[in-house]
Amino acid sequence: MSNLAGVKVMVIDDSNTIRRSAEIFLGQAGCEVILAEDGFDALAKISDHQPDVIFVDVMMPRLDGYQTCSLIKKNPRYKATPVIMLSSKDGLFDRARGRMVGSDEYLTKPFTKDSLLTAVGAHVKHD
Repeated sequence: MSNLAGVKVMVIDDSNTIRRSAEIFLGQAGCEVILAEDGFDALAKISDHQPDVIFVDVMMPRLDGYQTCSLIKKNPRYKATPVIMLSSKDGLFDRARGRMVGSDEYLTKPFTKDSLLTAVGAHVKHD
Protein backbone atom coordinates (compact mmCIF):
# COMPACT_ATOMS: atom_id res chain seq x y z
CA MET A 1 0.00 0.00 0.00
CA SER A 2 1.42 3.36 -0.97
CA ASN A 3 1.78 5.98 1.72
CA LEU A 4 -1.13 8.38 1.54
CA ALA A 5 -0.11 10.58 4.46
CA GLY A 6 -1.04 14.20 3.91
CA VAL A 7 -3.12 13.58 0.80
CA LYS A 8 -6.22 15.80 0.84
CA VAL A 9 -9.33 13.88 -0.09
CA MET A 10 -12.79 15.41 -0.45
CA VAL A 11 -15.78 13.10 -0.07
CA ILE A 12 -19.11 14.42 -1.35
CA ASP A 13 -22.04 12.26 -0.31
CA ASP A 14 -25.44 12.96 1.19
CA SER A 15 -25.25 9.79 3.29
CA ASN A 16 -23.80 10.36 6.74
CA THR A 17 -22.84 6.65 6.93
CA ILE A 18 -20.83 6.81 3.73
CA ARG A 19 -19.11 10.03 4.78
CA ARG A 20 -18.23 8.56 8.18
CA SER A 21 -16.82 5.31 6.81
CA ALA A 22 -14.84 7.13 4.12
CA GLU A 23 -13.49 9.50 6.77
CA ILE A 24 -12.41 6.59 8.99
CA PHE A 25 -10.79 4.56 6.17
CA LEU A 26 -8.97 7.57 4.71
CA GLY A 27 -8.04 8.94 8.12
CA GLN A 28 -6.42 5.63 9.08
CA ALA A 29 -4.29 5.88 5.94
CA GLY A 30 -3.11 9.36 6.97
CA CYS A 31 -5.23 11.35 4.54
CA GLU A 32 -6.65 14.74 5.38
CA VAL A 33 -10.39 14.38 4.79
CA ILE A 34 -12.80 17.13 3.76
CA LEU A 35 -16.47 16.15 3.89
CA ALA A 36 -19.30 17.72 1.92
CA GLU A 37 -22.99 16.85 2.05
CA ASP A 38 -23.85 17.85 -1.50
CA GLY A 39 -22.55 19.56 -4.61
CA PHE A 40 -23.21 23.09 -3.37
CA ASP A 41 -21.48 22.35 -0.07
CA ALA A 42 -18.52 20.89 -1.99
CA LEU A 43 -18.21 23.83 -4.37
CA ALA A 44 -18.16 26.18 -1.38
CA LYS A 45 -15.37 24.19 0.31
CA ILE A 46 -13.21 23.22 -2.65
CA SER A 47 -11.33 26.51 -2.99
CA ASP A 48 -10.56 26.67 0.74
CA HIS A 49 -9.14 23.17 0.87
CA GLN A 50 -7.72 22.46 -2.63
CA PRO A 51 -8.24 18.67 -2.43
CA ASP A 52 -5.88 16.30 -4.27
CA VAL A 53 -8.62 13.78 -5.02
CA ILE A 54 -12.41 14.12 -4.96
CA PHE A 55 -15.00 11.37 -4.45
CA VAL A 56 -18.53 12.29 -5.46
CA ASP A 57 -21.71 10.32 -4.99
CA VAL A 58 -23.84 10.04 -8.13
CA MET A 59 -27.24 10.19 -6.43
CA MET A 60 -27.60 13.40 -4.45
CA PRO A 61 -30.45 15.88 -4.03
CA ARG A 62 -30.27 19.38 -5.58
CA LEU A 63 -27.07 18.87 -7.56
CA ASP A 64 -26.27 15.29 -8.54
CA GLY A 65 -22.81 13.79 -8.86
CA TYR A 66 -22.63 14.20 -12.63
CA GLN A 67 -23.50 17.90 -12.41
CA THR A 68 -21.07 18.38 -9.52
CA CYS A 69 -18.25 16.64 -11.41
CA SER A 70 -19.00 18.67 -14.52
CA LEU A 71 -18.84 21.96 -12.58
CA ILE A 72 -15.56 20.98 -10.92
CA LYS A 73 -13.97 19.97 -14.23
CA LYS A 74 -15.15 23.15 -15.99
CA ASN A 75 -13.14 25.22 -13.54
CA PRO A 76 -9.59 25.58 -14.95
CA ARG A 77 -8.15 25.38 -11.42
CA TYR A 78 -9.62 21.93 -10.79
CA LYS A 79 -9.64 20.50 -14.28
CA ALA A 80 -6.69 18.28 -13.41
CA THR A 81 -8.06 17.20 -10.01
CA PRO A 82 -9.08 13.53 -10.18
CA VAL A 83 -12.80 13.01 -9.57
CA ILE A 84 -13.99 9.51 -8.67
CA MET A 85 -17.71 8.77 -8.93
CA LEU A 86 -19.36 6.71 -6.19
CA SER A 87 -22.48 4.77 -7.09
CA SER A 88 -24.53 1.85 -5.87
CA LYS A 89 -25.34 1.14 -9.52
CA ASP A 90 -22.72 -0.53 -11.64
CA GLY A 91 -24.19 -0.03 -15.09
CA LEU A 92 -22.35 0.65 -18.32
CA PHE A 93 -24.60 3.63 -18.92
CA ASP A 94 -23.68 5.16 -15.57
CA ARG A 95 -19.98 4.63 -16.15
CA ALA A 96 -20.23 6.16 -19.63
CA ARG A 97 -22.11 9.14 -18.25
CA GLY A 98 -19.42 9.56 -15.60
CA ARG A 99 -16.74 9.63 -18.30
CA MET A 100 -18.74 12.17 -20.30
CA VAL A 101 -18.64 14.68 -17.45
CA GLY A 102 -14.92 14.10 -17.03
CA SER A 103 -14.73 11.72 -14.07
CA ASP A 104 -11.50 9.76 -13.74
CA GLU A 105 -12.83 6.59 -12.14
CA TYR A 106 -16.05 4.92 -11.07
CA LEU A 107 -16.26 3.11 -7.75
CA THR A 108 -19.21 0.97 -6.76
CA LYS A 109 -20.72 1.26 -3.27
CA PRO A 110 -20.49 -0.20 -0.76
CA PHE A 111 -16.75 0.31 -1.12
CA THR A 112 -14.18 -1.45 1.03
CA LYS A 113 -11.28 0.25 2.75
CA ASP A 114 -8.96 -1.34 0.19
CA SER A 115 -10.93 -0.23 -2.86
CA LEU A 116 -11.11 3.32 -1.52
CA LEU A 117 -7.41 3.57 -0.73
CA THR A 118 -6.41 1.89 -3.99
CA ALA A 119 -8.48 4.47 -5.89
CA VAL A 120 -6.81 7.34 -4.03
CA GLY A 121 -3.35 5.84 -4.55
CA ALA A 122 -3.95 5.43 -8.27
CA HIS A 123 -4.68 9.14 -8.73
CA VAL A 124 -2.24 10.81 -6.40
CA LYS A 125 0.76 12.43 -8.03
CA HIS A 126 3.82 10.87 -6.46
CA ASP A 127 6.48 13.54 -6.57
